[in-house]
Amino acid sequence: MVRASMLDHVTRKDQALAALVAVIWGFNFVVIDWGMGDVPPLLFLAARFLAVLVPAVLLLPRPPVPWRTILAVGAFMSLGQFGFLYVAMDAGMPPGLAGLVLQAQVVLTIALAAVVLRERPTRPQVAGVLLGVVGLVVVGLGRGGHVPAAALVLFLSAALMWAIGNVVSRASGATGGLSLTVWSALVVPVPLVLLSLVVDGPAAVADGVAAFGWRAGLSTLYTAGLASLVGYGLFNGLLSRNPSSAVVPWILLVPPVAIGSAWALLDEVPSSGELAGGALLVLGVLVAQVRFSGRTRSTPALHPQGSPAPLAPAGR
Repeated sequence: MVRASMLDHVTRKDQALAALVAVIWGFNFVVIDWGMGDVPPLLFLAARFLAVLVPAVLLLPRPPVPWRTILAVGAFMSLGQFGFLYVAMDAGMPPGLAGLVLQAQVVLTIALAAVVLRERPTRPQVAGVLLGVVGLVVVGLGRGGHVPAAALVLFLSAALMWAIGNVVSRASGATGGLSLTVWSALVVPVPLVLLSLVVDGPAAVADGVAAFGWRAGLSTLYTAGLASLVGYGLFNGLLSRNPSSAVVPWILLVPPVAIGSAWALLDEVPSSGELAGGALLVLGVLVAQVRFSGRTRSTPALHPQGSPAPLAPAGR
């Protein structure tokens, strides 16, 4: 028999928080699609992270991690992930399918954590992820392939950026999930505005500012307040006290929420394949939480404080 170590034990409170994050993030795609309208995607994203920063960065202390960690989390988890995500949705990725494709980050995160952090997932976690992957494939086939190739590549790039950000956040051992979310957003708004000026042009940026109406405002409040501050604040906190392979599978619940909300609010009627795949995703999350008694094969190396050893900076 195999006994899960204390590191693989996720409390019921943390499980509930992980499920809440999945619901918030699943609905997020519909809100983005509803609010973007005629605003260029990179400019719209810059507004989101400006709302994350102000005034929270003035109220929260800097997280107790090196600046390189803050900048890396911001560059990958915020700037990289959402830059690709918003552009992909503007390029034609449907909100319901968006929540599905992005979950390639689950497999990428666990694989990266196994290599970089030496976090070997348990058998139930591997089985749960495999079920989730099957669910992703089933849902993808159920869509019939009617998605622009460029949008699909962009979304897979967003998934890779999120996975790298997850591993950096986990490796840092930071306990202040909310402060890390806010302070890491420092690297986001200015580069996005500059990119929008280059990609879309000054005239389009000016028109986007003029088109930023009440729908864009409400969407920004949701994405900044709930999806970023609440969602990533909770998620980074969960990663700081649990193995990546025990937290990330919960995010497989995002696609069923995204598909369901797109169905209810945008009339994106899911196929039978999408519904079956969503059920497999939920089952995968449940299987990943099963614990065995016995002895584990290996566990991550820890500091005395209980956090995993941080990633060494390049050249060190």
